Amino acid sequence: MTAIKHALQRDIFTPNDERLLSIVNVCKAGKKKKNCFLCATVTTERPVQVKVVKVKKSDKGDFYKRQIAWALRDLAVVDAKDAIKENPEFDLHFEKIYKWVASSTAEKNAFISCIWKLNQRYLRKKIDFVNVSSQLLEESVPSGENQSVTGGDEEAVDEYQELNAREEQDIEIIMEGCEYAISNAEAFAERLSRELQVLDGANIQSIMASEKQVNILMKLLDEALQEVDQIEFKLSSYEEMLQSVKEQMDQISESNHLIHLSNTNNVKLLSEIEFLVNHMDLAKGHIKALQEGDLASSRGIEACTNAADALLQCMNVALRPGHDMLLAVKQQQQRFSDLREHFARRLASHLNNVFVQQFTQALLQLYNRSSFLSVPGHDQSSTLAQHSIELTLPNHHPFHRDLLRYAKLMEWLKSTDYGKYEGLTKNYMDYLSRLYEREIKDFFEVAKIKMTGTTKESKKFGLHGSSGKLTGSTSSLNKLSVQSSGNRRSQSSSLLDMGNMSTSDLDVADRTKFDKIFEQVLSELEPLCLAEQDFISKFFKLQQHQSMPGTVTEADDLDGGTSSRQHNSGTPLPVSSEKDMIRQMMTKIFRCIEPELNNLIALGDKIDSFNSLYMLVKMSHHVWTAQNVDPASFLSTTLGNVLVTVKRNFDKCISNQIRQMEEVKISKKSKVGILPFVAEFEEFAGLAESIFKNAERRGDLDKAYTKLIRGVFVNVEKVANESQKTPRDVVMMENFHHIFATLSRLKISCLEAEKKEAKQKYTDHLQSYVIYSLGQPLEKLNHFFEGVEARVAQGIREEEVSYQLAFNKQELRKVIKEYPGKEVKKGLDNLYKKVDKHLCEEENLLQVVWHSMQDEFIRQYKHFEGLIARCYPGSGVTMEFTIQDILDYCSSIAQSH
Repeated sequence: MTAIKHALQRDIFTPNDERLLSIVNVCKAGKKKKNCFLCATVTTERPVQVKVVKVKKSDKGDFYKRQIAWALRDLAVVDAKDAIKENPEFDLHFEKIYKWVASSTAEKNAFISCIWKLNQRYLRKKIDFVNVSSQLLEESVPSGENQSVTGGDEEAVDEYQELNAREEQDIEIIMEGCEYAISNAEAFAERLSRELQVLDGANIQSIMASEKQVNILMKLLDEALQEVDQIEFKLSSYEEMLQSVKEQMDQISESNHLIHLSNTNNVKLLSEIEFLVNHMDLAKGHIKALQEGDLASSRGIEACTNAADALLQCMNVALRPGHDMLLAVKQQQQRFSDLREHFARRLASHLNNVFVQQFTQALLQLYNRSSFLSVPGHDQSSTLAQHSIELTLPNHHPFHRDLLRYAKLMEWLKSTDYGKYEGLTKNYMDYLSRLYEREIKDFFEVAKIKMTGTTKESKKFGLHGSSGKLTGSTSSLNKLSVQSSGNRRSQSSSLLDMGNMSTSDLDVADRTKFDKIFEQVLSELEPLCLAEQDFISKFFKLQQHQSMPGTVTEADDLDGGTSSRQHNSGTPLPVSSEKDMIRQMMTKIFRCIEPELNNLIALGDKIDSFNSLYMLVKMSHHVWTAQNVDPASFLSTTLGNVLVTVKRNFDKCISNQIRQMEEVKISKKSKVGILPFVAEFEEFAGLAESIFKNAERRGDLDKAYTKLIRGVFVNVEKVANESQKTPRDVVMMENFHHIFATLSRLKISCLEAEKKEAKQKYTDHLQSYVIYSLGQPLEKLNHFFEGVEARVAQGIREEEVSYQLAFNKQELRKVIKEYPGKEVKKGLDNLYKKVDKHLCEEENLLQVVWHSMQDEFIRQYKHFEGLIARCYPGSGVTMEFTIQDILDYCSSIAQSH
């Protein structure tokens, strides 16, 4: 270690004017052992700076390099880990904690001891030494580790003492007075020793000469002691005299303390009394308002509201500890409780009377509105005319406006007496549910009458009186039959009924009328429900504008819901329960809306299955609107449930059409033409596109399109395969041409693939029919050239075919003479008549087919001419008619028919 110290001093610290005082070989704790050295150094220049330097051996291992240095003044703590047991680990706390493991405990102790001595000598701020032995902090640094690297007998670090400035100046003056002070240090030291002896002798003589002054000083001290004794005696006498005064002052002080304590208690008592008087005293005017206030007038309601708020504040005041034990407080609380009970009973009774009064008034208005229906012998046409003008629901705004004056009192009742609040809620629901049931059923009665036409027709549906009930049985609805003036048609549940009706007979005006009536019904119900829900939330102080988690599909009965929650009087409901209560109240009040809507939907579906399209669009729009307002509201939930029914009817309608396509039967004696369900799909698509334009439920229509078009494709092919009178290719060609034309005109984006498929099927079957119908108009000539082609296929060269006996020029001329132009024209004329019998007039494809046959015949003609030119070159043999003759024949035949 000594050699390393010398090497470090020489190579690293001497060039930097530093002295190495202590060194320890360490490695970082918990990591791979990469050894380095921690060195304690001081600078040789003043002011002295003390540092801890980390020195590391270079990677090549031939020299040392200075890695990092810390000022000793930045060292906060030295932790030796254990003050009793030997442990090579220690921590140095600079700006962060460095954990080290020394190569030996002795090196660690020597290094920590050196740090302690340097701290004591050079630093004002003392370092904390933790887990360090007290002996280690007192002993000197071992001589072997702390000798200077430059000299042999230099004093240890703890024996060194720095000279101050005055001492340095004095030494310099002495040395200047002696020329050999530097050249001969021993002579200079002897001189200084002699002068020191002279000074010591002079000092002793001076002390001996001052004996007289010392005796005088001692005498003066004796006299001073006598004076002190006299002063102490006087002070003792004074103290005895003041003892009585002290006792009197103590009594006065105790009396003042008692007076202060009494004043403090009085102030606190006054504060408590003022608190009770200010917070538990109810004005006489408020008491009178609670006992006798007029709950019918606006001024009386305002006075009662203010009094109820004041009473609630008095009852809810936070009493201080001990107040509840005072008799006056107990009596006042009992008085407040009695006032609360009395006013709560009076308020509940008054509101019940208001509910009954409004219910009675609404029933009278409802009776006056619908009295004509119940008068025997009254002209029903006038009643129908009246209802056709007024398909509206009664407005409850005046009733809501009158009741909202009591909203604050209801809030007070909810917080003070929940039992009476709950009773009022049930009474309100009971009255309103009966009232709305009468109003809504009467409203739907008028809507059903308007949908079915005249009153006589409404009787066939079982609509009687003003109660709004369908008194007819389910079987009567299933046998529903409606006839309108000037247009008699059988109404069935099928959109595409093949046996009983044609879609061309459907009255578009009736469908438009149904759409308007259904829209008006929904438009009347929506504001009615929203207004009632808004009133309930305001009047009964319930939360309604926060979205409830999840989607509610069906409400529970309020009685069952409230019985499951045992609320104490005056305990408000949590927010989620309040929203549940709104939903439950709305469900009980409007419990008849959903059944009535379902009945109306069933009626509209039985009148005309096309109505399911209108209802799906209208209902979807209203559901979307209601969900934007509040997804968990009663209106949104109810309309959503009804929308499910409408969607099922729509899906059922589509399924019925597909089933009826599969059951369609065609006549064996007449040509097929355009199939009924193909024409009806065109009508369905045209109407659906006009109804679903910009609708929210366009996806449902696209799915229905896909199912229907697949059914149409499959069943067209099925009918074509079963057709006996009309060729299969004609059935396929005409119907797929009609489907392609329909899809091209309507431009339905989801059916683009089906449109292309329909066009391909039309083209393929057109070509197949043309080839099949045209056949071989020049049959013998065709057989002749088939033989020629067979010889060529066997390897005979084309120009040598004419040398074959069966296919020489004479045989060719003989076959050609059998087909003069007159015979060809006659054959084409018969072919035109045959095609005309196969094709239907509706699709008008005769000229298209005829033109295709003309092209096919010309293609065969050119094929024959090519074979003659190649196999009989220079023979001069030609057909007896030309291509122009074929064109003239076809044009003449087409014009003649």
